[in-house]
Amino acid sequence: QLLGVIAMLQLELNSVTFNAAITACEKATEWKKALKLFSLTTHRKVEMDAITFSAAVSACGICGAWEMSLQLFCTMAHSKLEWDRVAFSGAISACEKASQWKKGLQLLSTMALIQVKPD
Repeated sequence: QLLGVIAMLQLELNSVTFNAAITACEKATEWKKALKLFSLTTHRKVEMDAITFSAAVSACGICGAWEMSLQLFCTMAHSKLEWDRVAFSGAISACEKASQWKKGLQLLSTMALIQVKPD
């Protein structure tokens, strides 16, 4: 639906429009829609950036899909993008919401190891 509106308004489908759409899904707690948009970036050959991944990580985490959140977080590194404070925050928040405190502590340790400063 959202992509139809974007096309109707003749907006360019690029990382900025996808990032905004994924973030909107996060705010609306629509993690499945956020994932669908995330996967469409590959199909549309839109370059994903740290914002794309962080928004998807957060969208999944907010809705309790912590395993998917962590999977996306790990995929970010495989995509040759550096983890940043926002990505870590989304992944740690997902662990917190799912009472996965050991995984959250592991993420905090990794943050320290690669010298990403927490909020």
